[in-house]
Amino acid sequence: MKKIILPMAAVALMTACSDVNEIANFAAAQAGASSSSVATTPVANSSSDAAVLPGVSSSDAVLPTDLSSSSVDVLLGASSSSVGTLPEVSSSSTGAAQFSYAVPTLTELDPTKEYSFYGAELSGRDQFKYGRFEARMKMAAISGSVSSMFVYYDNSWEKGEQPWNEIDIEVLGKAPSSWQSNIITREGDPSIKANTSSESKPLHDFGFDATQDFHLYAIVWTPEYVSWEIDSVEVRRDILGGAHGTHADADQVAFLTEDQSLRFNLWVSKSSAWTGKWAGGVGLPVEQQIDYVRVYSYDAATKGFTMLWQDDFDGEDIDPQHWGKGDWEMERVNLRPDNVIVENGVCRLILDYEAN
Repeated sequence: MKKIILPMAAVALMTACSDVNEIANFAAAQAGASSSSVATTPVANSSSDAAVLPGVSSSDAVLPTDLSSSSVDVLLGASSSSVGTLPEVSSSSTGAAQFSYAVPTLTELDPTKEYSFYGAELSGRDQFKYGRFEARMKMAAISGSVSSMFVYYDNSWEKGEQPWNEIDIEVLGKAPSSWQSNIITREGDPSIKANTSSESKPLHDFGFDATQDFHLYAIVWTPEYVSWEIDSVEVRRDILGGAHGTHADADQVAFLTEDQSLRFNLWVSKSSAWTGKWAGGVGLPVEQQIDYVRVYSYDAATKGFTMLWQDDFDGEDIDPQHWGKGDWEMERVNLRPDNVIVENGVCRLILDYEAN
């Protein structure tokens, strides 16, 4: 599959439930999972053929309105809008290719059957402290679902003396033409039960249906700011010194100090107010498709980014050096390794069902 080689940025922020406590409490009950997690083993990154992305200033939220069309390898300046326009993608990235996996669409529930529901998570093995994370994706949406990209401290779900660190991009099933950005933190104090959340309210408006085509999403995490981009345009920036809540983690940018892994998941929430009313599986299956992922390290001296690696999903399965597959319960679904499929140059996260 022909891949885009021009480094570009993109936004859309991600996972975190408006009922964060519900997610956190649920996560702690799992055998190692939260709205994003299972502990993973760090894996060293290669840095060959690095592409340098000069730094972005830490000035307050920059909201560029245009994209330049220059064909450069560099992301410049505060807005990250000075990058090439999004090239055409191959047929395997637009849904024209034929995929081997198929489940009949569930159009109505059969009262004589019991249904089981399955989601998917692509769990990063590499551990990062700061960086730039890009993915070209077609998202999924059915009322009640969450389609996401996020970075996450793997032990957050344990609570107690473990802090919570997470930065999210999420497309919620009730609103596929918008998305949510979020930071979740919690200091490691057993007496503190609630997380601090800074969800985007109202939701960011894409201006398009995120389930219909591929777009470039990015999370940028530095000691001075966190930002989110969509199709190389910065949409939100939180800077050092901002306050959310009253605990020690109120300055969320300052509190994001734990190594985090990069993750993608597709699941169904129990919070209808957050994601929409669940129709018992009617409308399934749906899937989130990832065309490629790029990961960049952060250089504190230059305040720039250097590409560590890119995964084009051109093999027959995920690269075990960088990825694992979720295998635990997540609210209304079980995350199933078989629901992460690499085919025709795309990593497919599938939300489906079985009728018994």
